[in-house]
This record gives sequence, structure tokens and C-alpha cells, in this order.
Amino acid sequence: MKYWGDKPYRTLDYDLKQQFHEKLYKITLDAGLTCPNRDGTLDDRGCIFCSSEGSGDFAGDRRKSITEQLTEGKDILRRKRPIQSFIAYYQAFTNTYGELSYLEYIYQQAIDDPDVKLLDIATRPDCLGEDVLDLIGRMQQQKPIWMELGLQTIHEDTGRFIRRGYELDTFVRAVEALRSRNIAIVVHVILGLPGEDQTKIVETIEYLNGCDIQGIKLSLLHVLDGTDLGEMYKQEPFPIPSMEEYVELLAMIIRRLNPDISIHRLTGDGPSELLLAPMWSKNKRTVLNQLHRYLKEHGIYQGMDYSALGDGGYS
Repeated sequence: MKYWGDKPYRTLDYDLKQQFHEKLYKITLDAGLTCPNRDGTLDDRGCIFCSSEGSGDFAGDRRKSITEQLTEGKDILRRKRPIQSFIAYYQAFTNTYGELSYLEYIYQQAIDDPDVKLLDIATRPDCLGEDVLDLIGRMQQQKPIWMELGLQTIHEDTGRFIRRGYELDTFVRAVEALRSRNIAIVVHVILGLPGEDQTKIVETIEYLNGCDIQGIKLSLLHVLDGTDLGEMYKQEPFPIPSMEEYVELLAMIIRRLNPDISIHRLTGDGPSELLLAPMWSKNKRTVLNQLHRYLKEHGIYQGMDYSALGDGGYS
């Protein structure tokens, strides 16, 4: 068995402590932006799984400035424990989709906060023009910046089904452009999308093994009320993995995943008042405990099968 700290996989917490020599805590932010999948540029409905909050269901109040949201977030976290250092996580909607001057303004507020050690910006690969890339490259000279790219799957048929709005080549070009500026990349993958069996999921993971990415977020598909996916599920329920099946899937991914890629998330949170399925996902701690037990019982650690897969390429 190989361990990164106390886990048999490379965790975000492990990498942060290696880089900053302390634990950092995320403050989720809403910068008041929208998305080309919502404002009519590509579509006005959003991705089929996305709530009205644009994946920012737990973010701050968009009516307040980034500085105010950071102050409130720090106050809330510090009520629980003495905390000194934070990550400014631009979570809601597409956080590079706006006027360049406004983007610089919202990023600079986090950079100017001495308690913020890192900016984490969630966006779409098709919203990274040269002007935005150059801006982020310049601002990274002040503080480290990570970019989170919502890929979800490498498969074009699934991408069209979920209304992702761009093809895989767009993701590839975004990765190349970001890495040419030495900007770290975290990729979002959703597990359990309709029509995606274990083979398709493995193909996505193996493809990402061959990409120059630094982190991955694995999210269980949450079916939420008020989304198009939720309406589909109500009319004709599609298969949703059980907790046991999901744990086995995660274990399979962990053993195949490039050990240089940090795992930032292994499941996910859906707003409990909107969640239609799977209901067992409400107890994230139980899911993670089951996973850790399964990994220990089966002697599984990250990358144990990676070398046998070559460079992880997929064609």
C-alpha cells in the first residue's frame, strides 16, 4: 500500500500542506456572473443537470462584493476553529465569462486579502480567450491561481446530451493554453451520467491520465428538482448507482488514476431540498467511510494499475 499522508490516494489536503505547509479552507464565492449556456449565447437552459444557481448552490451572496463575501466566509469558519489561511473559490456559474476589467476587479479583491493564499476559479474551457488567459497569467504573479474546467466526460454523445456546448478539442486547447502559462488545472468529471457505463467512465479517466492536469474532481450525478434532468427522471427514472456500486466505481478509478493527479473530490453535495436521487448521497461521511474501508480491505491505492495502462491515452 502507498499512502499520501493518511490516505491511499493523493488528496487536495495533502498537496496543500506540501505547498503551503498548513491547511487551507475554501470560501465559496458568487461573483455575479452568468454562463453562455444561460444567457442565450449557446443556450438559455443551462446544462441539463445544473440548478438555477449554476453549480453555486453553496456559494456566497452575489449581491455582496467579493471582499464582503470573503469576510463573512472567514467569520463563519472561524467560529468553529482557529483558522488563518483560505482559498478564494469562485464557484457559481462561469467565472471567466465577463468584461476583462470586471474579471480583474473581482480577482484582485481576493489577491489583496492577506488571509487568502490561493485563488480557485471555476469556468468552462470555451470561455478562455487570449485576453482572459493573459490576465490570469499576469495575476498569478501575485498569488497562485488554479483553474477548474467543467469537462464531465470525454464522450461527445454524452456532451451533446447534457448540453455541455463544446467539443473535446476545445478542452484540449484550453489545457494547452493554461499549461503554457504554468497555470494549474483541476478537471470536473461526473460519474453516473445517463448512457455512460463503466467502460465509458474508465475511458474518460484514462484520457485524463494522459493530459497535463494537476487535479480532478469526481462527482456523483445528483438529480435535482427543477432541472431538465430532474424532469426526465420523474417521467422515466434511469439507473442510479447504489452506494455500494458507487464505492466500487471509485475504487476502480483510484487504482487506475495517475498518482501525480490530486483528487480534490470523491463525491459531491446536492442541495437536500432539491435532491431527487440518490438519497443516500446526503450522508457524504458515510460514503467516504465506506470507500476507505473498501480500499483498505482490498489493498487499493492510487495508481496501482496505472503503469500497466501506458500513458493512459484514449482514441
